[in-house]
Amino acid sequence: MEVVHSDKAPKALGPYSQAIVANGFVFASGQVPIDPATGEFAEGGIAEQTRQSLTNVTHVLAAAGTDLSHVVKTTVYLSDMANFAAMNEVYATFFKEPYPARSAVAVKTLPKGALVEIEVLAAL
Repeated sequence: MEVVHSDKAPKALGPYSQAIVANGFVFASGQVPIDPATGEFAEGGIAEQTRQSLTNVTHVLAAAGTDLSHVVKTTVYLSDMANFAAMNEVYATFFKEPYPARSAVAVKTLPKGALVEIEVLAAL
């Protein structure tokens, strides 16, 4: 196992790694919409928070030596399923066909009151 860390993504909010490389895959922890430059959430609503979360994912994958084109599975956690369409519009700008498999679920709450958290599994 190899630990992955990027200074361009927020530090872990607890006892976990940003990502782990194992057996040719990158297992990335969920990324909330924290701007690492400010330590605060991206300003705005679900669109801006989705963009920041996926930007953070991009930086973690780059630190592991891969990118979004190698993502095979994503999980999107939403604080409110009413935000699904707006999240999906932004999400579609980050991924190209063939799109990764995806689950999107609504949860009661997310860390620090985030509207979205996104985790990915990518091949190297």
